[in-house]
Amino acid sequence: MASSILSQRDLEFLLYEWLDVAGLTSRPRFAEHSRETFDAFLEVSAQIAEREFAPHNRRNDAEEPRFDGQRVHIIPEVKAALTAFNDSGLLAGSMDEAVGGLQLPHVVARACFAWFQAANIATSAYPLLTMANANLLLTHAAPEHVARFVEPMLDGRFTGTMCLSEPQAGSSLSDVTTRAVPAGDGSYRVTGSKMWISGGDHELSETIVHLVLARVAGAPAGVKGLSLFIVPKHLVGDDGRVGARNGVELAGLNHKMGFRGTTNAVLSFTDSEAYLVGEEGRGLAYMFQMMNEARIGVGAGAVALGYTGYLHALAYARERLQGRPVAGKDPVAPPVPIIRHPDVRRMLLASKTYVEGGLALVLYAAKLVDEQETGDPAAAAEAQLMLDVLTPIVKAWPSQWCLLANDHAIQVHGGYGYTREYPVEQFYRDNRLNPIHEGTDGIQGLDLLGRKVVMRDGAGLKLLVRTIREAAGRAPAELADYARLLEAGCERLVEVTGKLWSDGDPERALANSTAYLNAAGHLVIAWMWLEQASAAAGREGSFYDGKRLAARYFFTHELPRTTAWFELLESGDTLLAELDDACL
Repeated sequence: MASSILSQRDLEFLLYEWLDVAGLTSRPRFAEHSRETFDAFLEVSAQIAEREFAPHNRRNDAEEPRFDGQRVHIIPEVKAALTAFNDSGLLAGSMDEAVGGLQLPHVVARACFAWFQAANIATSAYPLLTMANANLLLTHAAPEHVARFVEPMLDGRFTGTMCLSEPQAGSSLSDVTTRAVPAGDGSYRVTGSKMWISGGDHELSETIVHLVLARVAGAPAGVKGLSLFIVPKHLVGDDGRVGARNGVELAGLNHKMGFRGTTNAVLSFTDSEAYLVGEEGRGLAYMFQMMNEARIGVGAGAVALGYTGYLHALAYARERLQGRPVAGKDPVAPPVPIIRHPDVRRMLLASKTYVEGGLALVLYAAKLVDEQETGDPAAAAEAQLMLDVLTPIVKAWPSQWCLLANDHAIQVHGGYGYTREYPVEQFYRDNRLNPIHEGTDGIQGLDLLGRKVVMRDGAGLKLLVRTIREAAGRAPAELADYARLLEAGCERLVEVTGKLWSDGDPERALANSTAYLNAAGHLVIAWMWLEQASAAAGREGSFYDGKRLAARYFFTHELPRTTAWFELLESGDTLLAELDDACL
């Protein structure tokens, strides 16, 4: 029986029939693996997700973490699920064998983790943050700090967070005021407040390793004055034993409309013992590694939630009997499944294109990480550049359009979809956080248009366009019309980008950056659909027919949206930059 969490068949198609992930085993890093080992970890992930994560998803939402003034109370199923996840070895799935990792390709590890995000996004947030925290420290921390903090995280004893935002600053990191003072023994003392810290306090692990952005006394204003510190909830000895409480206190929990099972904390740091990561003044540069990993994780989570919502809606539409075909005139004829109604089909097909297109993008980005780490120098450099350009889209496009898939899932269910008796309303509430998570979608638009497509004299945009054109050039003859539409979209993207920056005025160029993000994102997903349709060419069966149908829908119903976005951008309209906000 097919899972209502995620599609194993779709994952197999994307990994093996399109991305040729099995070919990665020819590289030394992955030489101990094979398709069989990849499939084994994917199967284990599905089993643990079904058995340990999915069953408590609703209870996690209904009985959210509670702070009694002394400690946080969380339902016991969360701890059991995290223990099962840790025991699988997937916590260090893509990490080096030297630190206990499995050295799985990132693309396989990302596919495995999608099962957990789709089954229970709130519980999966704890290992997501811990893995990103550990990866940052493995790259930038001193060996003694890796031994003291990372190894216990990968053993499942500690968990990790990222502490950037503050009550007065939000996403404006240049306004961070948390202070760090050298203690004279190589450590520092950190004082300040941090807000919106996912996983910021709980008793699911022996302690929590916070990565905190703070400003050393005398550092310059702005982001250049920020440094990064390890601030554990408890002091940890050289032997790895957890000792007394550090100066980190939980000031309170935020209560959100979704992701309710993940604690979201306001933390107070008072003279907290801390350890510098790398060099002073480079904190934001280091933190971007974790932020970008988290942004891809947010995009993946948005896809996962949209995907499970789509599967639930599809199953419901096949079973729910209501109404008759428009040509049916007999009032006593039996009602038909609602999947027979064109508007229900519209919502299901649109959702299919969003979630399967989004999943393809997330996995493509994950494979770029593998190429960056294991390819030859030229290929690695190109992969890094492509990943830089795509990351804002990977984060933001699924956050908007896979959320729409959840909206459609509620609509397909009708009145039932709006009730708590069906899970689709929770999927929507959970996914609604993702347009805000890790930099709002608006910030991603500013990043894409303001930095990523113009950096290095537009090298990233040139690479993206070249890669899309190459995909169009190798598409089979039956997809020639789609290829031409894609090439025309690339030309439009280049023309509009040049016109926006023609006078070098960032205020004018960025006035409609969200429209640019939408247009570029839809163009990229059209590319993903051309790739999938090409991989399905000549293959028979309903699965491949579904890929062809979805590609047709995206090119005929979705890609035309870019025309209006490009026309707005090309017009040079500056309404949003110039309006008098007293009129709003």
